Amino acid sequence: MDALNDTVTGVLGPFGMLIAVALLGVILIAGAVSMMVAQKRDPLERLKHDTRLPSNTREVKQKLRTSQRNEKLEKFANYLEPQDDQELAGMKLKLMQAGYRGKDAVRYFHFAQFALGIGLLVLGVAYFIMFVQDDKTTMQQTIMYILGPGAVGYMFPKYWVTKRMQTRQENLTNGFPDSLDMLLVCVEAGQSMEQAIIKVAAEVRPSCADLADEFEIVSHEMKAGKDKATVMNDMSERCGSQDISSFVTVMNQSQAFGTPISDALRVYSAEMRDKRVMRAEEAANKLPTKMTLATMMLTVPPLLIILVGPSVHGITQLGNM
Repeated sequence: MDALNDTVTGVLGPFGMLIAVALLGVILIAGAVSMMVAQKRDPLERLKHDTRLPSNTREVKQKLRTSQRNEKLEKFANYLEPQDDQELAGMKLKLMQAGYRGKDAVRYFHFAQFALGIGLLVLGVAYFIMFVQDDKTTMQQTIMYILGPGAVGYMFPKYWVTKRMQTRQENLTNGFPDSLDMLLVCVEAGQSMEQAIIKVAAEVRPSCADLADEFEIVSHEMKAGKDKATVMNDMSERCGSQDISSFVTVMNQSQAFGTPISDALRVYSAEMRDKRVMRAEEAANKLPTKMTLATMMLTVPPLLIILVGPSVHGITQLGNM
């Protein structure tokens, strides 16, 4: 790397590496722009903008085809979405489990990665030129100050989505036992499963808004005529919680074998209450282990000072005599 730095500096001057990085960025941006310009226009886009159609017909077609879509990101779809269908489906599922259900969620995610990566890269270059660069600057320092912020900006959206997904799954797991008890009460009171879900969605919203949203989606899909087993399986995928997946399995088996839903809910609700108590006990048992290091760091040194301090002081006094 030092030899490369010396070669580039000898050819382009003291700012040789910065000029080389800037030229590489310009070449990449120019290539991307040329590819977008050369891209063939989608036939559906031509149909949408066809002036021979009545204006109201074009508006209706546009709303039906691009409902809740961002038109500004549509032209960059090939660059902001994975081309592999399996990878795209996995990214959509991960964002859905994090609570981002929009049709453009994948595009916004990749756009955030691109924007933060480029933005922090530019800031890193500016900071390096103004405050860091001198005759003693090494190649490793140049790479760290220039590419480091760009890498952090590129990885931050992925970290944010992962953290959001974990927090949401934890909230769903903690709020599900109470909603299950309420669902059992509603079913035993004579309400149907659809009515009970709507009631539970309204009641649990103050304590767990994510779970209330999931129940509302289930109720809307059932009203639309979608198969109940499919609706419950979709809920299990969106939540990503093991407790909700087990609940969906119990409901589907109860429907398949013709057993009363109230009995299945009663048994599973009791199991969930026991499981919640076990989680609380597990967290309580982990607490002493986590406090051991802090206790040793905050208790042992003062104790040693109190016990050994007078003896050390006495020995030093005898030595001075």
